[in-house]
Amino acid sequence: MPKSVRDVMTSNPVCLPASTPIREAARVMRENDIGDVVVEKGGKLCGIVTDRDIVVRAVAESKNVETTSLDAICSQEVSSIAPDRPDTEAVQLMKDKSIRRLPVVENGKVVGIVSLGDLAIEKDPRSALGKISAAAANV
Repeated sequence: MPKSVRDVMTSNPVCLPASTPIREAARVMRENDIGDVVVEKGGKLCGIVTDRDIVVRAVAESKNVETTSLDAICSQEVSSIAPDRPDTEAVQLMKDKSIRRLPVVENGKVVGIVSLGDLAIEKDPRSALGKISAAAANV
C-alpha cells in the first residue's frame, strides 16, 4: 500500500526569498548540509535552487554571487504535490518531469520537499541509490 507524500517528505525545507543573493543561499546550504533551497516570492513557491544551479548558472557564467539574486538562476517551472497524495504519484510526477526534488505544498505554503533519495530509501532501501541516500554525509 502506498504511503502519503507526508510520510516520505523532508519537513520544513529551507525557503529563501527570491531576492536573496546567491552567496547567501550557498552559505545556508553549507550550514544546513543540504543541496537545495526553495525560492519564494511573497511567501509563495516560485522556484528551487540547487548547489548545481549555483555552479552551472552562476559561477560558470561569471555572475556576481554577492549581487545576483536567486530568482535569476532558480528553476522557475516548478511542479509541486500535496502532502496527502500517494508517494507513487510523486514518483510518477518526478519521472514524467525528469526532476529529482519535488516541493510539497499545502494551502499555498511549502511544507516539505520530497527527493529522489527520500523515495529510494522508502521504496527500495537496499538499492544502490537507497544505500547512498541513507548514508551519512561525506563532509
